[in-house]
Amino acid sequence: MSPANISRRTLLSGLAATGAVAATGAALPAEAAGRNCRAGKTGPITVAYIEVNDHSMLSAGKYTLAQGGAQVIDVAVIFAANINYDGTKAYLHFNENVQNVLDNVATQVRPLQQKGIKVLLSILGNHEGAGFANFPTKAAAEAFAQQLADAVNRYGLDGIDFDDEYAEYGKNGTGQPNASSFFYLVSALRRKLPNKLITLYDIGPSAARLSYNGQSIANTFNYAWNPYYGTWSVPRGPSSKSRLSPSATSYTATSSATAASFAQRTVSEGYGVFLTYNLTGANTAAYMSAFTQKLYNSATVYTP
Repeated sequence: MSPANISRRTLLSGLAATGAVAATGAALPAEAAGRNCRAGKTGPITVAYIEVNDHSMLSAGKYTLAQGGAQVIDVAVIFAANINYDGTKAYLHFNENVQNVLDNVATQVRPLQQKGIKVLLSILGNHEGAGFANFPTKAAAEAFAQQLADAVNRYGLDGIDFDDEYAEYGKNGTGQPNASSFFYLVSALRRKLPNKLITLYDIGPSAARLSYNGQSIANTFNYAWNPYYGTWSVPRGPSSKSRLSPSATSYTATSSATAASFAQRTVSEGYGVFLTYNLTGANTAAYMSAFTQKLYNSATVYTP
Protein backbone atom coordinates (compact mmCIF):
# COMPACT_ATOMS: atom_id res chain seq x y z
CA MET A 1 0.00 0.00 0.00
CA SER A 2 1.38 3.40 -0.90
CA PRO A 3 2.02 6.03 1.79
CA ALA A 4 -0.81 8.16 0.43
CA ASN A 5 -3.24 5.39 1.39
CA ILE A 6 -1.95 4.85 4.90
CA SER A 7 -1.81 8.34 6.31
CA ARG A 8 -2.14 8.47 10.07
CA ARG A 9 -5.67 9.86 10.25
CA THR A 10 -8.87 10.55 8.43
CA LEU A 11 -9.83 14.11 7.56
CA LEU A 12 -10.76 16.10 10.66
CA SER A 13 -13.71 18.21 9.57
CA GLY A 14 -14.27 19.54 13.08
CA LEU A 15 -11.09 21.61 12.98
CA ALA A 16 -12.80 24.42 11.10
CA ALA A 17 -15.61 24.85 13.61
CA THR A 18 -14.67 28.12 15.28
CA GLY A 19 -13.19 31.53 14.50
CA ALA A 20 -9.71 32.90 15.01
CA VAL A 21 -8.15 33.29 18.43
CA ALA A 22 -5.38 35.83 18.87
CA ALA A 23 -2.15 34.26 20.11
CA THR A 24 -1.04 37.33 21.99
CA GLY A 25 -0.99 38.62 25.53
CA ALA A 26 1.09 38.31 28.65
CA ALA A 27 2.95 35.06 29.14
CA LEU A 28 1.51 32.54 31.57
CA PRO A 29 4.66 31.07 33.07
CA ALA A 30 4.81 27.34 33.54
CA GLU A 31 5.05 26.14 37.08
CA ALA A 32 8.39 24.78 38.17
CA ALA A 33 9.06 21.50 36.43
CA GLY A 34 8.80 18.37 38.52
CA ARG A 35 11.10 15.42 38.44
CA ASN A 36 12.85 14.39 35.27
CA CYS A 37 10.48 12.00 33.49
CA ARG A 38 13.54 10.08 32.26
CA ALA A 39 15.11 9.59 35.66
CA GLY A 40 16.33 6.00 35.71
CA LYS A 41 15.34 5.55 32.06
CA THR A 42 17.72 5.13 29.15
CA GLY A 43 16.93 4.61 25.51
CA PRO A 44 14.84 6.44 22.91
CA ILE A 45 12.32 9.10 23.82
CA THR A 46 8.67 8.18 23.33
CA VAL A 47 6.35 10.74 21.71
CA ALA A 48 2.54 10.61 21.83
CA TYR A 49 0.09 12.65 19.78
CA ILE A 50 -3.29 13.14 21.45
CA GLU A 51 -6.41 14.05 19.46
CA VAL A 52 -7.91 16.58 21.86
CA ASN A 53 -11.15 16.65 19.88
CA ASP A 54 -11.76 13.26 21.51
CA HIS A 55 -9.28 12.62 24.31
CA SER A 56 -7.62 14.23 27.32
CA MET A 57 -4.01 15.34 27.37
CA LEU A 58 -3.77 13.94 30.89
CA SER A 59 -3.61 10.41 29.46
CA ALA A 60 0.03 11.05 28.61
CA GLY A 61 0.94 11.16 32.30
CA LYS A 62 -0.75 7.94 33.38
CA TYR A 63 1.92 5.48 32.25
CA THR A 64 5.15 4.61 34.04
CA LEU A 65 7.77 1.90 33.70
CA ALA A 66 7.44 -0.98 36.13
CA GLN A 67 11.21 -0.89 36.53
CA GLY A 68 12.19 2.43 38.08
CA GLY A 69 8.90 4.31 37.72
CA ALA A 70 9.93 6.71 34.92
CA GLN A 71 7.25 8.17 32.70
CA VAL A 72 6.74 6.24 29.45
CA ILE A 73 5.78 9.35 27.45
CA ASP A 74 8.53 11.98 27.16
CA VAL A 75 6.80 14.33 24.70
CA ALA A 76 3.01 14.83 24.41
CA VAL A 77 1.63 16.67 21.37
CA ILE A 78 -1.63 18.63 21.42
CA PHE A 79 -3.28 17.70 18.12
CA ALA A 80 -4.04 20.16 16.60
CA ALA A 81 -4.15 23.90 16.09
CA ASN A 82 -4.46 25.22 12.53
CA ILE A 83 -3.02 27.60 10.01
CA ASN A 84 -6.08 29.36 8.56
CA TYR A 85 -6.60 32.05 5.90
CA ASP A 86 -8.69 35.22 6.23
CA GLY A 87 -8.63 36.16 2.54
CA THR A 88 -5.48 38.23 2.95
CA LYS A 89 -3.11 36.44 5.27
CA ALA A 90 -2.54 33.29 7.29
CA TYR A 91 -3.38 33.24 10.97
CA LEU A 92 -3.20 30.83 13.89
CA HIS A 93 -6.53 29.23 14.76
CA PHE A 94 -7.67 27.09 17.70
CA ASN A 95 -10.85 25.06 17.51
CA GLU A 96 -12.97 24.86 20.65
CA ASN A 97 -11.29 21.70 21.91
CA VAL A 98 -7.75 23.01 21.49
CA GLN A 99 -8.83 26.33 23.02
CA ASN A 100 -10.24 24.44 26.00
CA VAL A 101 -6.89 22.75 26.61
CA LEU A 102 -5.07 26.07 26.36
CA ASP A 103 -7.55 27.91 28.57
CA ASN A 104 -7.09 25.18 31.16
CA VAL A 105 -3.33 24.68 31.03
CA ALA A 106 -3.24 24.62 34.83
CA THR A 107 -5.15 21.33 34.84
CA GLN A 108 -4.49 19.95 31.33
CA VAL A 109 -0.82 20.76 30.69
CA ARG A 110 0.97 21.69 33.92
CA PRO A 111 0.41 18.25 35.51
CA LEU A 112 2.30 16.70 32.59
CA GLN A 113 5.09 19.27 32.72
CA GLN A 114 5.43 18.71 36.46
CA LYS A 115 6.19 15.08 35.64
CA GLY A 116 8.88 16.20 33.20
CA ILE A 117 6.82 15.60 30.05
CA LYS A 118 7.29 18.19 27.30
CA VAL A 119 4.05 19.45 25.75
CA LEU A 120 4.03 20.66 22.14
CA LEU A 121 1.35 22.30 20.02
CA SER A 122 0.91 20.72 16.58
CA ILE A 123 0.00 23.07 13.71
CA LEU A 124 -2.01 21.63 10.83
CA GLY A 125 -3.51 22.89 7.59
CA ASN A 126 -7.27 23.48 7.52
CA HIS A 127 -8.50 23.22 3.89
CA GLU A 128 -8.33 27.00 3.37
CA GLY A 129 -5.27 27.27 1.11
CA ALA A 130 -2.86 28.56 3.77
CA GLY A 131 0.16 26.42 4.55
CA PHE A 132 3.71 26.65 5.76
CA ALA A 133 5.04 26.48 2.20
CA ASN A 134 3.18 29.37 0.52
CA PHE A 135 3.82 32.55 2.47
CA PRO A 136 4.18 35.19 -0.25
CA THR A 137 6.97 37.10 1.52
CA LYS A 138 9.58 36.69 4.21
CA ALA A 139 7.67 39.22 6.33
CA ALA A 140 4.50 37.12 6.11
CA ALA A 141 6.36 34.00 7.23
CA GLU A 142 7.91 35.88 10.13
CA ALA A 143 4.53 37.30 11.16
CA PHE A 144 3.11 33.78 11.46
CA ALA A 145 6.21 32.67 13.35
CA GLN A 146 5.47 35.46 15.83
CA GLN A 147 1.94 34.14 16.34
CA LEU A 148 3.35 30.69 17.08
CA ALA A 149 5.93 32.07 19.50
CA ASP A 150 3.26 34.15 21.23
CA ALA A 151 1.10 31.06 21.73
CA VAL A 152 3.98 29.05 23.19
CA ASN A 153 4.90 31.87 25.56
CA ARG A 154 1.35 32.80 26.49
CA TYR A 155 0.37 29.26 27.46
CA GLY A 156 3.71 28.07 28.79
CA LEU A 157 4.16 25.29 26.24
CA ASP A 158 7.38 23.53 25.30
CA GLY A 159 7.36 24.06 21.55
CA ILE A 160 5.75 23.68 18.13
CA ASP A 161 5.24 20.69 15.82
CA PHE A 162 4.80 21.31 12.07
CA ASP A 163 2.39 19.04 10.17
CA ASP A 164 1.88 20.12 6.55
CA GLU A 165 -1.36 18.30 5.74
CA TYR A 166 -4.77 19.49 4.52
CA ALA A 167 -3.59 22.95 3.47
CA GLU A 168 -5.09 22.58 -0.03
CA TYR A 169 -2.55 24.95 -1.56
CA GLY A 170 -4.07 27.26 -4.15
CA LYS A 171 -7.55 27.29 -2.63
CA ASN A 172 -9.14 30.71 -2.03
CA GLY A 173 -6.62 32.32 -4.36
CA THR A 174 -3.61 31.33 -2.25
CA GLY A 175 -0.25 30.56 -3.83
CA GLN A 176 1.37 27.25 -4.60
CA PRO A 177 4.30 26.06 -2.46
CA ASN A 178 7.46 28.11 -2.96
CA ALA A 179 11.11 27.48 -2.15
CA SER A 180 11.63 30.02 0.64
CA SER A 181 8.47 30.01 2.75
CA PHE A 182 9.14 27.17 5.19
CA PHE A 183 12.80 28.11 5.49
CA TYR A 184 11.87 31.66 6.56
CA LEU A 185 9.14 30.41 8.93
CA VAL A 186 11.27 27.88 10.80
CA SER A 187 14.32 30.15 10.90
CA ALA A 188 12.25 32.96 12.40
CA LEU A 189 10.58 30.68 14.93
CA ARG A 190 13.95 29.36 16.11
CA ARG A 191 15.18 32.90 16.68
CA LYS A 192 12.05 33.66 18.70
CA LEU A 193 12.12 30.38 20.64
CA PRO A 194 15.81 29.53 21.01
CA ASN A 195 15.30 27.11 23.88
CA LYS A 196 12.04 25.43 22.88
CA LEU A 197 11.39 22.29 20.85
CA ILE A 198 10.57 22.56 17.14
CA THR A 199 9.63 19.26 15.50
CA LEU A 200 8.86 18.06 11.99
CA TYR A 201 6.15 15.66 10.95
CA ASP A 202 7.76 14.63 7.66
CA ILE A 203 4.92 15.17 5.23
CA GLY A 204 3.75 17.65 2.62
CA PRO A 205 5.42 20.30 0.47
CA SER A 206 7.11 21.95 3.45
CA ALA A 207 9.03 18.84 4.44
CA ALA A 208 10.37 18.64 0.89
CA ARG A 209 11.67 22.23 1.10
CA LEU A 210 14.15 22.29 3.98
CA SER A 211 16.86 24.12 2.02
CA TYR A 212 16.91 27.57 0.44
CA ASN A 213 19.65 29.67 -1.11
CA GLY A 214 22.34 27.21 -0.06
CA GLN A 215 21.20 26.96 3.56
CA SER A 216 19.25 24.23 5.35
CA ILE A 217 16.89 24.17 8.33
CA ALA A 218 17.13 20.38 8.68
CA ASN A 219 19.14 20.58 11.88
CA THR A 220 17.03 23.44 13.23
CA PHE A 221 14.46 20.80 14.19
CA ASN A 222 14.99 19.04 17.47
CA TYR A 223 13.23 15.93 16.18
CA ALA A 224 11.55 14.60 13.04
CA TRP A 225 9.38 11.55 12.51
CA ASN A 226 7.83 9.29 9.91
CA PRO A 227 4.17 10.26 9.31
CA TYR A 228 2.77 6.96 8.07
CA TYR A 229 1.50 4.74 10.85
CA GLY A 230 2.29 1.07 10.62
CA THR A 231 5.40 1.73 8.51
CA TRP A 232 9.14 2.17 8.95
CA SER A 233 10.77 5.00 6.98
CA VAL A 234 13.68 7.26 7.92
CA PRO A 235 12.33 10.86 7.93
CA ARG A 236 13.93 13.96 6.53
CA GLY A 237 15.24 16.39 9.12
CA PRO A 238 18.12 16.35 11.59
CA SER A 239 21.24 14.50 10.54
CA SER A 240 21.61 12.60 13.81
CA LYS A 241 19.82 9.28 14.32
CA SER A 242 19.24 10.28 17.93
CA ARG A 243 16.74 12.89 16.71
CA LEU A 244 14.76 10.73 14.27
CA SER A 245 11.85 8.28 14.46
CA PRO A 246 11.62 5.99 11.41
CA SER A 247 8.96 4.09 13.34
CA ALA A 248 5.33 5.28 13.35
CA THR A 249 2.84 3.47 15.57
CA SER A 250 -0.86 4.12 16.17
CA TYR A 251 -2.39 2.81 19.39
CA THR A 252 -5.66 2.19 17.56
CA ALA A 253 -4.45 1.02 14.14
CA THR A 254 -1.06 -0.72 14.56
CA SER A 255 -0.79 -4.22 16.04
CA SER A 256 1.16 -4.65 19.26
CA ALA A 257 3.41 -7.14 17.46
CA THR A 258 4.29 -4.51 14.87
CA ALA A 259 4.86 -1.91 17.60
CA ALA A 260 7.19 -4.30 19.40
CA SER A 261 9.07 -5.05 16.18
CA PHE A 262 9.50 -1.35 15.43
CA ALA A 263 10.71 -0.71 18.98
CA GLN A 264 13.31 -3.45 18.71
CA ARG A 265 14.47 -2.07 15.38
CA THR A 266 14.62 1.46 16.82
CA VAL A 267 17.03 0.25 19.48
CA SER A 268 19.08 -2.10 17.31
CA GLU A 269 19.56 0.50 14.56
CA GLY A 270 20.43 3.28 16.99
CA TYR A 271 17.52 5.69 16.54
CA GLY A 272 16.58 8.01 19.38
CA VAL A 273 12.83 8.56 19.00
CA PHE A 274 9.77 6.28 19.04
CA LEU A 275 6.63 7.97 17.69
CA THR A 276 3.12 6.97 18.76
CA TYR A 277 -0.24 8.41 17.77
CA ASN A 278 -3.81 8.60 19.05
CA LEU A 279 -3.34 7.85 22.73
CA THR A 280 -6.88 7.51 24.09
CA GLY A 281 -8.34 7.51 27.59
CA ALA A 282 -8.47 3.72 27.74
CA ASN A 283 -5.96 1.68 29.73
CA THR A 284 -3.29 1.00 27.09
CA ALA A 285 -0.64 -0.48 29.41
CA ALA A 286 -0.67 -3.92 27.80
CA TYR A 287 -0.12 -2.44 24.35
CA MET A 288 2.61 -0.11 25.65
CA SER A 289 4.34 -2.97 27.41
CA ALA A 290 4.89 -4.62 24.05
CA PHE A 291 7.11 -1.74 22.97
CA THR A 292 8.50 -0.60 26.33
CA GLN A 293 9.92 -4.08 26.92
CA LYS A 294 11.99 -3.54 23.76
CA LEU A 295 12.82 0.14 24.33
CA TYR A 296 13.46 0.10 28.10
CA ASN A 297 13.48 -3.55 29.23
CA SER A 298 10.39 -2.91 31.34
CA ALA A 299 6.66 -3.44 31.30
CA THR A 300 4.30 -0.47 31.57
CA VAL A 301 2.08 0.35 34.55
CA TYR A 302 -1.15 2.35 34.24
CA THR A 303 -2.27 4.65 37.06
CA PRO A 304 -5.76 6.14 36.58
